[in-house]
Amino acid sequence: MNSLFDIEEVQQNNEKLLRVKELEKLIKKYQDSYYNGEGEISDAEFDSLWDELKLLDPENSILHKVGADSGNFNKVNHIMPMGSQEKAANPEQFYSWAKKHIYDSYLVEYKLDGASLELQYKNGILQCAVTRGDGVIGDDITTNAKKMNGVMIAITKHGVPVDFTGGIRGEVIMTHDVHKNYFADKANCRNAANGLMKRKDGSGSEYLKLIVYDALATEGVSPFSNEQEKIQWLKDCGFNTVEVKICNSPEAVVEYRSSVMEIRKNLDFDIDGLVIKENVIDKEDAKRTRPDKQIAFKFSLEEAISVLREVEWSINGGTYTPVAIFDEVELNGTTVQRASLANPDTMKNLGIKIGSKVVVVKRGEIIPKIESVLHDETCQESEIVIPSICETCGTSLVNEGTRLYCPNKNCSKRVLHQLLKWVQVVDIRDLGETLVNSLFEKKVIQSIFDIYKLNVETLTPFFLNEESIAAEKKSLGAEKVIKSIENHKNISLEAFVAGFDIEGIGETTVEKLVAAGFNSLEKLLNASVDEVASVYGFAEIMAKTFVNGLKENAEEMKILSSTYVNIIEKESGSLSGKSFCFTGELVTMKRADAENLVKNAGGSCKSSVTKDLSYLVTNDTSSGSSKNVKAAKLGIPIISEKEFLEMINK
Repeated sequence: MNSLFDIEEVQQNNEKLLRVKELEKLIKKYQDSYYNGEGEISDAEFDSLWDELKLLDPENSILHKVGADSGNFNKVNHIMPMGSQEKAANPEQFYSWAKKHIYDSYLVEYKLDGASLELQYKNGILQCAVTRGDGVIGDDITTNAKKMNGVMIAITKHGVPVDFTGGIRGEVIMTHDVHKNYFADKANCRNAANGLMKRKDGSGSEYLKLIVYDALATEGVSPFSNEQEKIQWLKDCGFNTVEVKICNSPEAVVEYRSSVMEIRKNLDFDIDGLVIKENVIDKEDAKRTRPDKQIAFKFSLEEAISVLREVEWSINGGTYTPVAIFDEVELNGTTVQRASLANPDTMKNLGIKIGSKVVVVKRGEIIPKIESVLHDETCQESEIVIPSICETCGTSLVNEGTRLYCPNKNCSKRVLHQLLKWVQVVDIRDLGETLVNSLFEKKVIQSIFDIYKLNVETLTPFFLNEESIAAEKKSLGAEKVIKSIENHKNISLEAFVAGFDIEGIGETTVEKLVAAGFNSLEKLLNASVDEVASVYGFAEIMAKTFVNGLKENAEEMKILSSTYVNIIEKESGSLSGKSFCFTGELVTMKRADAENLVKNAGGSCKSSVTKDLSYLVTNDTSSGSSKNVKAAKLGIPIISEKEFLEMINK
């Protein structure tokens, strides 16, 4: 067995090396296209490739290089290094960086989405304009740069010449109006700007604008002592300068990011995030290929700012769920206007009101959600009205915070929902939703019991007209339904319990309890809240809801199981309460065989990585695959096939 896994380890390493080489080629390709004006993929897609390579090979040399320019211009060394920046894609990642970088104040700048350019001066006179290049050497595009808005041939301050020798760094951008009116054939403003600034004949450079954000004096006394003074000095010298804000805490930075996200669509030019650094100038850190003391806090296409206009209450069975209706926003190319607010507690914790400014996110989810509320005193807000009476039966609703619901078990909306749930879970396919609705409306079925009391004679009028019935014609449809009911009387314990439509309890949820040893109806009915809450994947609130739901339906469950259906119960095993997800190729067996081993030992299998997963099994435990990354993020153990087999054989 050991030799087998030695071979497997070699295979893993080979696969890892192949992926690293593939990532190197892709990153080099896309860097070249980016720096030469025709970017082929989005920043987010490029960042994903970069992060994967960083995970697989942190010391890879390509991570410490910057892309290269074309060979159409003379090459010039930079005065100021033009390295890359660490990135944070969301507040969690930024807070993680901020814990290691505690500053008295944080200088926050717009991160301009353009092309980098360094202006080199001698005694206040422009000598050279150099593109980013490889971070050390770039293209000399001085002739083109002199045509751009914001490039000073001679530096003056309040009309007086400035004796400055050193470098000034900025970003060449194209405004939205210019792009729309003159260069709409280009994919975006950045690509258009990058292409124009590198034209050999210099045509079109007059349409470009330089916005600066950094400077370094190489001779004499520096005219500024910190980052904020630096920006002010550049502004006093007549340069277009980047927008700057001082924040006194990481929380203030996150709040500011939210406000900028709201207004960026109204800016004249593109920004794709914020740059955060200490107000103190650190020349040594700035020389690094990837400075440690600053970070790019990126915006996401999966976030947007909107205004809550109203809250609708969706009724599912007896549960009332608040749904936010807000001004339309674009998220990942789709227009979004609605998002679930889950329950009254969620609304309370968010502090949300009608008229509130809200941050709407997708973050890879199909259904959007409101992540937070932006506090704005200018907003005209009003309280959200929470329903107090069931609109179906008139019973006073129960507000538990985590759930707003009608407590009347005999509420017609609840009863019908339970019937439909039972048919779906038990899989009585021929007893369709339309037929169930008709039978309920005619009061033929008013409980789950009634489904099993149905006969052909009772169902026939729902399939045949009076004339056909009078002619004593048989209803094949009615016969088919009865046969389907008879064929589904053997029901697993998981399906049986899930079919009673207890809030938040599906087959998978019950499966966890069965795997934990509650493998009979009697054991489930006798389980306490504390016992259920102790099962992996449960919490006190869910446990309470489950136990109360069982009590409410206990008598009906007992009669149904003893008179009308047969419950199939499972024996508990060594893997009870544990769930596994297999990914990649297995060496000693097929995946289906591995999954059968889990099920036979009382465990369960999943096709994806979720927060309640017990183990991810893979023979490439160090890979940067999406499942590995997600499991690591959620703190789920990642084990090898060998470790899995050892667990099985214990």
